[in-house]
This record gives sequence, C-alpha cells and structure tokens, in this order.
Amino acid sequence: MQENLVIVESPAKAKTIEKFLGKEYTVKSSFGHIRDLAKKGLGINIDNEYEPLYEIPADKRKLVDELTRLANSAKTVWLASDEDREGEAIAWHLAKVLNLPIDRTKRIVFHEITQQAILNAIANPRTIDMNLVNAQQARRVLDRLVGFELSPVLWKKVRPALSAGRVQSVAVRLIVERERDIISFNSTAQFRVVGQFYPTSDSSKTLFKATLSQSFERREDAEQFLRDCIGEQFTVSKVEEKPVQRYPAAPFTTSTLQQEASRKLGMSVSQTMSVAQRLYEQGLITYMRTDSVNLSQMAITQCKNEITRLYGAKYSYPHNFKTKTKGAQEAHEAIRPSYIERHEIEGSAAEKRLYDLIWKRTVASQMVPAELDRTQIIINLQRRSEQFVAIGEVMRFDGFMRLYSESTDDDATQEGDGNILPKTSLGDNLTATTITATERYTQAPPRYSEATLVKRLEELGIGRPSTYAPTITTIINRGYVVRQNRDAMKRSLQQLTLVDGKISDKSIVESYGKEKNRLAPTDIGMVVNDYLEEQFSSIMDYNFTANVEKEFDRVADGDITWTRMINDFYHPFHRLVDEAVGTQNDRSHNAVRELGIDPKSGFAVRARIGRYGPMVEIVDSKEEKVQFASLKKGQLIESITLEEALELFALPRNLGDMDGEPLMVGIGKFGPYIRHGKSFTSLGKGDDPYTITRERAEELLNENREKQRAASVPLRKFEEDADMLIKSGMYGPYIAYKGKNYRLPKGANPNTVSFTECQRIIAKSKTK
Repeated sequence: MQENLVIVESPAKAKTIEKFLGKEYTVKSSFGHIRDLAKKGLGINIDNEYEPLYEIPADKRKLVDELTRLANSAKTVWLASDEDREGEAIAWHLAKVLNLPIDRTKRIVFHEITQQAILNAIANPRTIDMNLVNAQQARRVLDRLVGFELSPVLWKKVRPALSAGRVQSVAVRLIVERERDIISFNSTAQFRVVGQFYPTSDSSKTLFKATLSQSFERREDAEQFLRDCIGEQFTVSKVEEKPVQRYPAAPFTTSTLQQEASRKLGMSVSQTMSVAQRLYEQGLITYMRTDSVNLSQMAITQCKNEITRLYGAKYSYPHNFKTKTKGAQEAHEAIRPSYIERHEIEGSAAEKRLYDLIWKRTVASQMVPAELDRTQIIINLQRRSEQFVAIGEVMRFDGFMRLYSESTDDDATQEGDGNILPKTSLGDNLTATTITATERYTQAPPRYSEATLVKRLEELGIGRPSTYAPTITTIINRGYVVRQNRDAMKRSLQQLTLVDGKISDKSIVESYGKEKNRLAPTDIGMVVNDYLEEQFSSIMDYNFTANVEKEFDRVADGDITWTRMINDFYHPFHRLVDEAVGTQNDRSHNAVRELGIDPKSGFAVRARIGRYGPMVEIVDSKEEKVQFASLKKGQLIESITLEEALELFALPRNLGDMDGEPLMVGIGKFGPYIRHGKSFTSLGKGDDPYTITRERAEELLNENREKQRAASVPLRKFEEDADMLIKSGMYGPYIAYKGKNYRLPKGANPNTVSFTECQRIIAKSKTK
C-alpha cells in the first residue's frame, strides 16, 4: 500500500509538485473537473431543491477508474486543486466520486508552487469548505437554468440555434450600446489654436508650446483671432509651480494583468490566462485568478532586497496595497513571481514576456514614487479675452519609473510630457514665433478592446476573475461579437498659420479611425440583445447581474443557503419566460429596416437578416424579392446607408467575355468567387469582388485550372495494379484506388512508398 496520493488539477502542476515531495508521495492529475451537470435534459431536479444531476463524461471514466484504484490503495489522500471556488468544487467532486469522507479528507491549498508553500500546506491541511463548493454550485446551476430556459425562447422568437447566458448577454449589451453610441455620434470640427512662444528677454529664445483655452467652431472666427494676434502683446499673467508625485500601480490582479498584457504585449484575454496558467503550474508565479493586491511579507522583503541591490536603498519603499474590489474572494495575494530574485525564465517567447511584465510590475510597486515639478503658465492677450495655457513637467527623481510605467487604454501622452518650460515671472512679455489654428474633429467613443471590456465588467461588479476570459470567448464563438481590425481612413483638414505678421493657409491630411482587435457586435448579436432587453430587462440589468455576484459571495461566506438563493431568482425568472413565450408571433423580432427607394426600379430597398446572414434586398410592390446581396464585413443592418446598399447590388459583375463565355464575379454561400462557364474559382485573401480587375480574375482562373490539371496527373502508377495511383491533392499527396481516396500517413514519401505499403494503408483505413 502506498503512503500518500496527492491529486491536483493539471499534469504540469503535478510534475512541478512531485519535485518537492519525497518518494512516499504519488502525485496525479484530475485534468480539471471529473464530472459535470448531465448534458441530457436540464441536469437539475427543480422539484427536489434544485438538486444538480452530475455525470462523469465518457472521456473521464478511464481516469476516474485509475484514481479510484490509487485512492483505495493509499493510506492518505490529499486533494490539492486550486484555492478558488472552482478548485474547491473539483476537490468536492473528487471526494464524492472516489468515496472519500468529506469531513476527514485532507484538503491542501497554496497560492504558489514552491517547496516552502507545498510543505507548509501539507503541514496545515483543512477539510473541504462546503460554503465555497455551494457558491460554485449556485453559479453553475443558475447559469444552466438561464441558458436552458432562455435559449429555446430565442429559437422560437428570433432564430434557431441561438443561445443566451447570464453574464455573456450583459457583456454583449455593453458592446451593443457602445456601437450605438458610435452610430449616433455626430462628429463636429473645431479649430484648435496652438502657439510657440519664448520670453522676449531670453536671448537664447527657448521655445515652448501653449494651447488656447477655447476652440473656434468656424474658420472665420479662427482667422479673425489670428488677425487680432498680429502686433498683439502677450504677457504672463500667472505662473504656478508645484512638486507632484506619481505613484506606482499596485501589483497585478487577474483583470489588471489582462488589461496591461493587452496594452503592452498585444495579448488577448484568453491568451494571457493560458500563458499565466503555464507560468503558475511551473512554479514561476503565484496563482493567476485573484482580485487581491496584497503581497506577503516575504515577497515585500524580497523586493526590498532586490531593489536595494539593483538601484540603491533610496529607491525602496516597502508597503502593501489595500484591495478595493468588493467581495474580493479568490486568492489572498496578488499575482507576483514566486522568486523575486529570478529576473528571467526559460520558456516560450510569450511566457518570457508575460513573466517580465509581472516581475517589473511587482518590483516597481515596492519602489518610491517618481518626483516631478509641474509648471503651469497662463498667458494673457491685450486685445482678446482668451488665454493661452502652457503645462510642463520636469522629472526630478525617476523613482519606480526607472523600472516600469503603467500604460493607458488609449496610450495618450500625459499633458505636459516633454514640454520643458523656461523660467518666467508674472508680467513677463512673450514673443510668439508661430500661432497655428488647425481643424480637428471630435472623436466617437472607441469600441471596446478585450482589456477595456474586462475593466468595465469589473467596474460594474459583473463576473469574477475566473469568468472574464470564458465570457469573451463565448460571445465571440456564438457569433454575437467579432474581433475586428479597421484600416485608417484619410481626411483633409484646414490649417491657418500666423508667421511674421502674415496668415497662410494649407490643407493637411489626417489619418483616423484605425482599430486593432476591437470588439464589435454582429447583426444577430444586436437583434438578440434587443429581444432580451425587451422581454428580460431584469436579467439584462447591470445592477441585477452585479447583485447576483454579491449573492454568490454571501453563499461563499455561509450567510445564506445556495438553494434559497436559486429559489429567489428562479420563480420570477420562470414567469418571465412563460410570458415571453406567450407574446408576439414567432420570430417577429427579426425586424426589417427600410433604407429607401432604388432609383433604377423605384422599388423599396431593405436590410434584414436572411437565411445566410445579414443582407439587403430590393422588393417590388408585390413584396417579391427582385435582387439581394450580402453585407460586407464590418457593415451592420442598423447603420448601413441606402448608398452603401445600392453599391452591394453591383454584384455579380460582368468583366467581359473570355473564350466566348462571360467572366463573372460574385459572392456566394462560400464567399466571393469568379465564374467562367461551369468553372468556379475563389478570390484571394486580398481581392475585393467589387474592384477586382479582369487581368487579376484571369490570373486566378488560370492558376486554379493549372492546379486542377496538376491534380489530375498521377504522381505515381503501379505495374501491379493500374487502378492504384498516388495523386496530389489540396491537402497533400494521397492514394486513389477504385473511386476512393486514402490519406498517406505523416512522413510517408509519395515518391518511394511501395505497392505493398499502399495496400496496407488501404486495408487499415477500411478496418477503422
């Protein structure tokens, strides 16, 4: 009989822990959850206090048999899954399935995989915390109830094969509302005035920049202002100098790590969590699901020693941060390196970059604030009431910024950064070298990135560290939201410049609207959102969703039972579902948007969701479809204009005859194509069906025909059997034999494979 069996969640974690425990410990992985709610039916017995009906998935049965055998032969079983609610639930499921006594089985937790932490956990085991288990069960049951009851309503009222979720639907609502803010935003132009000045008495003529306190809506007003500045006397009316301190950011929580990794490293939320998971399992960082900013006293001491060694004692400022998140409940420490003295690690490029980010953020949080002198100069004009304002900052001591500085969501430069101001006094006269009035457009609110969406969800109290990444993944996978890039657009701006008493004007070009990895709703996402808001406003309410999270926290604290919490939610929700089913005609919510009249036919032009997605159509007086076209990527039913819709009807395009047959370009079920007679060829990735030239279409057509010709000529023939051929296909070489195709195994050389080997491959494929 073996002495000890330790069960953890992942193989990588098991491998790391095995290094710290002796031969008397066997460490095995459960590979996450070993059972879940039954997939068939609801999986919940509503009539028996919402009893969850759990089942072991088919792919876990072999593993469960092995763990059962090992547990039965071990003197002591240690359950060492992660220390959050999900980990506690995994430990409970293991105990239930392996027939381990809940009140006597040893449960160990640690927020870092180091020898000291593991041995300390072994020395201080506890039992399974049923309050944490019940909080996880409550979330799982509630989400299954919402999804199971809402999804069929969407199938009936909107479109088949749709689904809804409690947190996911609210996240989609945020993205839809932001999109509508962008659609309704009316960009206006204003003239912003900036002057270059130097103190008249300064022989070195040290220039500094100052901005006029107000903008002008009309060009005429901006031009008049510049005229009034000819021969104007500029005087310093106020100089304000004050020392300021810039403080380091707190160590990482789950959400701040996701935000900063997105801004600095360009990582998606799910990628960040995947890489962080690997770092944790290798024992390199502490647990990556946490809303705490606390550091252990040991970590603070290690930071102090490292900062003193690297930069000197004057840079060290040992202290702890206070966790502000309400109901912070996952781990008890921020995300930090397990060993502060370890600056670099071995691993993939992503692992190295994320580790470096975590190391710098942790160490910088224990450094002194940066010290700056901020100066503000107010400049008066003699003949005008407006004022110029100059703001400058000079760093006196870099402090934590020597190592690390937090990024902003828009990466905007701090006001005053880089503007070094000369020494001036009240009443000093200034000379203006140039004064420029540049036309600037107001900007629509930006679409959410994954990082800013996580930040907003956290601000609203929606979700917890473990839910952010799967929430975003789910809404993208469901087709309600897309991650998109938009190329920059160009526009001309007017610029007026006053130099040496003369005003000149010119046109400059501005790039705007560029986006990278921003989240935008799809048409079906907007339709589903509108229906849910209309019929289930309480479920879609931000405060309601945040309050549900607080109820989960109360269950975790043991203040209320999870069944009571579910009961209080379920009955009003079920009534809403019944009312929704009984109202409206089926799928009446899939509204049609009238865009206007087609000038050629005089018929109505509409936008709606069709069988294959969003589309525009021309419909005659008998409501019969005359013409239709799919929307382009990035176009929405809600915002497409009549002019944009009419452009879509340009397809299919006739590029002229080729060998007596028309060469056509169109868009079909499988994307844009070229058709010549009965031959179809897909367009390349960068080809636009609306602008592709005849020359390019012929090139693609000929390339495709050449490939087909090459594919039709066998690579090999065999004397033993004329029907046995080796051919080249789209996915590589294959065996063609008597009307059927067989894939060559990986590594098999099509030029040397023998007839006997081909027979063996065919026989093996038939057996499978």
